[in-house]
Amino acid sequence: MSDSANRDGRLGVGVIGAGRVGPVIGAALAGAGHAVTGITSGSDDDRASAVLPGVPVLDALEVVRRSELVVLAVPHDELPSLVAGIAEVGGWQIGQLVLHTDPGHGIEVLRPAAERGAIPLAVHPAITFTGTSIDLRQLQAGYAAVTAPSAVLPIAQALAVEMGCEPVVIAEGDRAAYADAIQTATEFSRSIIAQSTARLSEIGVDNAGGFLSALVQSTVERALRDASGTPPLL
Repeated sequence: MSDSANRDGRLGVGVIGAGRVGPVIGAALAGAGHAVTGITSGSDDDRASAVLPGVPVLDALEVVRRSELVVLAVPHDELPSLVAGIAEVGGWQIGQLVLHTDPGHGIEVLRPAAERGAIPLAVHPAITFTGTSIDLRQLQAGYAAVTAPSAVLPIAQALAVEMGCEPVVIAEGDRAAYADAIQTATEFSRSIIAQSTARLSEIGVDNAGGFLSALVQSTVERALRDASGTPPLL
């Protein structure tokens, strides 16, 4: 394991997954004072290097070897085999923090790492990632679903805060329902907006997305206030 962790709790952070999520999480943690030790190659290495300039591109096992905290930001279906595969070759280390960002999995998927002494954490920032620095601002206004063993729950909550999010604890057994709620909100919103902009374009409205922008944002804000019981603005 890397010797980059300091006595003040700063960690060497490795990122496995260079899509839209991993580099941004790495950048957010770097902004909190942690050192990013490496990142794996991914779907858009140029975009990842723009968010994490100068960070070494390494294979997954080397990222694990160098890091006190390993962030797993890979697709839902790939996460179980990734965790198990690293365990099979003895990659996970005692006391190492292993954090995944998938909404649908809790900490059970990290059992192969935990059985080798690693500390399992599930932290899902509830934003739609673009894979750019814009996401860092979105994190500051967002929440994160946190699942972890009770003894280390404060660690997961603290990492969520360092990403910029307000942590909300989700029980292991509720992760599937949580993921369904997140998927419904995102996919339904995209579908309705796509349908509406298409209809406006058909009748000759230029820049249909821009036309709907204020309407959609104000409608969503009103719906969210109603859902939270916040009194309407006068």
